[in-house]
Amino acid sequence: MNADTTQGSSAGPAPSWQEDAGRDLVRSFGDRMALFVRGEGAYVWDGDGKKYLDFLAGIAVDALGHAHPTFVEAVATQAATLTHVSNYFATPPQLALAARLKRLAGTGDAGRVYFANSGAEANEAAFKLARLHGRGTQRTRILALKNGFHGRTMGALALTGKPALQADFLPMVPGVEHIDATIDALEAAVDDRVAAFIVEPIQGEAGVVELPDGYLEAARAITARHGALLIVDEIQTGAGRTGEWFAFQHAGIVPDAITVAKGIGGGFPIGALITFGAASELFFPGTHGSTYGGNALGTAVAGAVLGEIEASGLLANASAREEQLRAGIAGLGSPLVAGVRGRGLLLGVALAHPVAKAVVAAAQEHGLIVNAANDETIRLAPPLIIGDAEISEFLALFGAALATAADALMIDESAAAATEGVPA
Repeated sequence: MNADTTQGSSAGPAPSWQEDAGRDLVRSFGDRMALFVRGEGAYVWDGDGKKYLDFLAGIAVDALGHAHPTFVEAVATQAATLTHVSNYFATPPQLALAARLKRLAGTGDAGRVYFANSGAEANEAAFKLARLHGRGTQRTRILALKNGFHGRTMGALALTGKPALQADFLPMVPGVEHIDATIDALEAAVDDRVAAFIVEPIQGEAGVVELPDGYLEAARAITARHGALLIVDEIQTGAGRTGEWFAFQHAGIVPDAITVAKGIGGGFPIGALITFGAASELFFPGTHGSTYGGNALGTAVAGAVLGEIEASGLLANASAREEQLRAGIAGLGSPLVAGVRGRGLLLGVALAHPVAKAVVAAAQEHGLIVNAANDETIRLAPPLIIGDAEISEFLALFGAALATAADALMIDESAAAATEGVPA
């Protein structure tokens, strides 16, 4: 027996990637569902060569899909030029992206941009903005919505209206109160002691839940009347995902600040706080900072991604594809589908039974990536580049996944019925 064979048999089989992940990765995410090794356009491939249609896009991150030439060129060109110099200095990509974000958000000359590395960091900056607005006054209250999600770092977690996520990390940063998502509740809660109200235009992690009609308009009027900041969390809804650059623009309002991340980098980690008007004057030297935030590489990539979204008309594409998806999902005639919520290419498929995880698993088996936002909602957040071919394929795969889950549900219901009345 040769040495190579002897060595191989004594070593045993190579460990699986699941074993590697279980041994080496922190367990805060649970078991990984697949090992992806390559992506192109709206597709990814796993280590066994299986192809999947990606209708999650890294949770609304991969705005241009995978390995888009614009993204690849921006990374390569800037990496070969200049990557990082710290915020003691400025770089051309940083300044260009700040100007672009101000233009897209409509801040005017008074706007300012603080760059971070993630959505949670952008919301941490927003938290500090609220504190600065209340500095030296009685404005110590910050309002947010029940079931809202703003991140998992300690300040962002305090803003997040999900007690189950907070329970293991109590006590929370003080001063945050969570209210129902009604105009009446907001009117009752806001007074002259409120520094800021932070709100998602669509509550993605709550199940792609839209605000009541007229809510943002009312929130702007109520907060302005009491001198409180209105901060709109656009981390999931920004970068054209809802058919406008930012979802607040559907309401025709001007907030005091917005937070952005996810899609603006197209897969590169970057976030930002964008301020309007007087809120732009609240930060002063020494009040906040980030070593990596706004580095030349990240801002160059984000600038290229936003430029491609603009040049290719992907805002209009998001609106048009929403209508196709709504009609197509309704046309599937699945008894599991109870409706579709959301806007543009951030949609939630409401289920008639709490079987979202089963639908996600069935979808993966059929070669489709979607997400269970909760037990009764499937979240869709595909790349903004999807067209007719991808939608047709999605409908076929999603229909098959729903049928698989429905068949399993019928089996479970039959089994339950068969055991009804039988003593335990």
